[in-house]
Amino acid sequence: QVKLVESGGGSVQAGGSLRLSCTASGYIVSNACMGWFREVPGKERERVASFASDGRTSYADSVQGRFTVSKDTAANTLYLQMNSLKPEDSARYYCAGHRYLRYGSECRSSRMDFWGKGTLVTISA
Repeated sequence: QVKLVESGGGSVQAGGSLRLSCTASGYIVSNACMGWFREVPGKERERVASFASDGRTSYADSVQGRFTVSKDTAANTLYLQMNSLKPEDSARYYCAGHRYLRYGSECRSSRMDFWGKGTLVTISA
């Protein structure tokens, strides 16, 4: 019943920008604990950004200062603005959400229950 659909991925040169969107159905984004994750073959899944139920956000050190996570309540959508992209940012990016309210660091460390299919991001040097 819960569906998360990512969009906005594509190919861009290093130094460029990209904005990913995650539109939810059967799930209310506004007060949810949600996050963005990325995966590449042969490497462990990495948490990129979290948006807790209390509005607190957090980022992986590797993207701090370059990425920004936000929500649009009216559109029931989670966003990830990615600037100053680097080749090492290339990955499949996934949107995820928790079934319960989770606050602050509890959201950051929580295992997510709902996942989208992902959107591919490729950064060329």
